[in-house]
Amino acid sequence: MTTCLRCTPATATARQPAVLAQPHQVGARPALAACRQAAKDTRPSAAPRLPRRCFVIKATAAPEAPSSTPKTSSGLHDVVIVGAVRTPMCKAKAGALRDAPLDDLVVTVLKDLLRTTGVDPKEIGDVCFGSGLGPSSKRANEVRTALLLAGFPSSVPAYTVNRQCAAGLQSIADMAASIAAGYLDIGIAGGVESMSHSPMVWEGSENPRLEENPEAKDCLLPMGITSDNVASRYNVPRDLQDRLASESHAKAKKAQDSGIFAEEIAPVQTIQLDDNGQAHPVVIDRDDGIRPDFTFEKLSKLRGCFQRGGSTTVGNACQTTDGAAAVMLMRREEAERRGLKPLAALKSFAAVGVPPSVMGIGPAVAIPKALERAGLSKEDISVFEINEAFASQFAYCLRELDLPEEKVNPNGGAMALGHPIGATGARLTVTLLHELARRAANGKPQDKYGVVSMCVGSGMGAAAVFEAEPQGSEVAKAKTVDRRIVAPAPRRRRRAACAPAKGLNESLQGISALA
Repeated sequence: MTTCLRCTPATATARQPAVLAQPHQVGARPALAACRQAAKDTRPSAAPRLPRRCFVIKATAAPEAPSSTPKTSSGLHDVVIVGAVRTPMCKAKAGALRDAPLDDLVVTVLKDLLRTTGVDPKEIGDVCFGSGLGPSSKRANEVRTALLLAGFPSSVPAYTVNRQCAAGLQSIADMAASIAAGYLDIGIAGGVESMSHSPMVWEGSENPRLEENPEAKDCLLPMGITSDNVASRYNVPRDLQDRLASESHAKAKKAQDSGIFAEEIAPVQTIQLDDNGQAHPVVIDRDDGIRPDFTFEKLSKLRGCFQRGGSTTVGNACQTTDGAAAVMLMRREEAERRGLKPLAALKSFAAVGVPPSVMGIGPAVAIPKALERAGLSKEDISVFEINEAFASQFAYCLRELDLPEEKVNPNGGAMALGHPIGATGARLTVTLLHELARRAANGKPQDKYGVVSMCVGSGMGAAAVFEAEPQGSEVAKAKTVDRRIVAPAPRRRRRAACAPAKGLNESLQGISALA
């Protein structure tokens, strides 16, 4: 229907256009006076005069909305995780993986994912690993060589990402998004870090303009200082920090003794050097940073190690750690075609920024955002895996989000198991998915939602929401691999557990951009 804009009352709509008293063609002189009079009669008195020129418009009814939304394969719901595994988490410099090449860690999780899923490596569309410490080009090359050492054909590509402490989680989010976008059908994502082989020194430059911007300058603060900032600014008492640290070790010890971690760990076949530099083959299958003797009483006697009067100690901070973790993702219909039973699906992911001087508060901002994107509330979540970078920030996040402690890190956290920077996000994900599957197998199918979150150096936070699949309980089972441990070679001399404040501070200055 062709109408004159000048004659169309303000009440006309696309579905119900104005009806002219005297239809005419736009610009037809005999009817133009009547057109103007009709427009004048229907125009509100306060409205401004319409332009003299007439325009032709066509009123077309909007199409009716479909009765139901068609299903598509572009959403995250149609991307599932069919395998999740990690290496043991071992103390950097002094633990069982101190001499292991980083490639060995990546090879271990890659081979295990292929073995447990039965997927041919040539069918993998892409591989991504997060890493926070290694030089980007070197780490990318190490991951690529690990693929070839694991038996992947050269046709399978690989790359790395670095969102510091969230790198492992970022790699999973990136791979899920790539599959949802249709770029590939099957991918592997994870994280790896060998802090034993990292120089732990600041290798970047310092722009003199940082003096002009206090927040930019705060990005270079040592992480221990940001921890003390959180404790003092948000009134986190020292005794609470030490209690949470002690409980982390106790929960991790209980999980280890009960065999819970055995379901998610793939043994690492690697080497250890003795005092003469001689290499000896070993198989490592247990986390070695857990300290059941770290009682509240013992921890409360340690002194602050980053600044005088500070509450952050070597006992209520995360350990530096070596380790890797990874998951295999694929389209849901691809998993069904292969007869693979998914563990979980990624429902949402969020990364946020916070003031760099208190970077540890990141989870308190990221978790609500991820929950909102997933359409859930914190009451819907059964398990929260929150990285324990420092007890101060961990305690703050629990209080700020009002989370029940029994829902958070039920099997211990980074203060006991360690924080292998770029691998942490993937490690937390692996532990969470196996915990949800275990609960479903034990008659708790209602425990279907879990959250992974961590603070990120330079002032960020990240979080992801996962939904356990009904069949996931059948995936979480002990692996049929040789779990024998070869006794490690004698350890080299190392610094005492509670180092003088100055020495420890100097040794950690280089982690200024990491959590």
